[in-house]
Amino acid sequence: MGERTRQALPSVLSVLLSLLVCWLLIAFTRDEGGLATATAAYLQMLWGGVGDWPRFLFEDAPATVLTRPLGEAAMKAALLTFTGLSVAVAFKVGLFNIGAQGQMLLGALAAAVVGAHVALPRVLHIPAALLGAALAGAAWAGIAALLRLYRGVHEVISTIMLNWVALRLVDNWLVVGPLRGTAEAGASITGTAEIHPTAALPRLLGDASRLNLGFVLATLAAVAVWAWLTRTRSGFETRAVGLGDEAARAAGIPVARRAGLAMALAGALSGLAGAVLVLGTEGRYPGTLGAPYGFDGIAIALIGNNHPLGVGAAALFFGVLRAGGTRMQLLDVHKSFPELIQGLALLFVAGRLIWLAVLRRRAAPAPVASPAAPTAQVPHA
Repeated sequence: MGERTRQALPSVLSVLLSLLVCWLLIAFTRDEGGLATATAAYLQMLWGGVGDWPRFLFEDAPATVLTRPLGEAAMKAALLTFTGLSVAVAFKVGLFNIGAQGQMLLGALAAAVVGAHVALPRVLHIPAALLGAALAGAAWAGIAALLRLYRGVHEVISTIMLNWVALRLVDNWLVVGPLRGTAEAGASITGTAEIHPTAALPRLLGDASRLNLGFVLATLAAVAVWAWLTRTRSGFETRAVGLGDEAARAAGIPVARRAGLAMALAGALSGLAGAVLVLGTEGRYPGTLGAPYGFDGIAIALIGNNHPLGVGAAALFFGVLRAGGTRMQLLDVHKSFPELIQGLALLFVAGRLIWLAVLRRRAAPAPVASPAAPTAQVPHA
């Protein structure tokens, strides 16, 4: 078994175990038909994420039974990819970015402001809104980086506090105060003003699905981060700092610069998640951005083993589950089970050393019995 496969297996086994545990929970909490109901609920969750293929193939249903679920899954996967990459990039330099949620809020607000109050052609408006969101997220993460590098404040404490500062600053003041949108008749509306059509991310399948350019951007971001970490000098130095800052400093690597840039990149990725949410689906910053995708990014990064491509795969898998979770309600099963599956998978991934020990024991060759030493013949007297 290769080393890469051995490193990825704990995450795969953790996800499978969490699926099994949740399936048993559904089965054992039903009064009748427990196993059948649990299986049917899982199938509904699957069809709600990848499309209702039985209806499409055997009932002559329209193609929207495939495109709409796929669009919802891709939308959620894009947000999870951006926030998961944000946490993973910070991990690579030895920092724990718990502030992805706050960085996403600032990015979403910046995208909403640029999208609504700047007039540009589409070819420039979308990049300008994305850039504004990335810069806002990077600036917010930069506060935590500066506190860590120059004042010794641990980033876990500062990023947690900055999450709450961002929430109060954006949701409780800016969105309901200076940046509140107004309707044509002068009446107030919830959230900021609507973005211009030129700032909206184009839908790849038109009205048949909410699949938009955000999913493509998230996929490209995962590939770009992987290439940066594995194919560039700065990426190598970033990983070296994460493995040991003192050794990296002794080797002449600018530790503070690499840590600061990695944290800024992490914030920019979270900011882009907010931009994709506003420009791709919401069309404005709503009254409150309650979606906790920033916190979910922590789980996605850990399940993806902090590997950019692993993060993308984990985000896509849980995007499918979360998009299909609402269909479980057809069988009177709560729609929050995908979040429970994700939480249990994270819990099981935390026991990574146990998984690795089991895998090493199974991979170890069986000891070969040594041949018995010949018995010395003692001559008779």
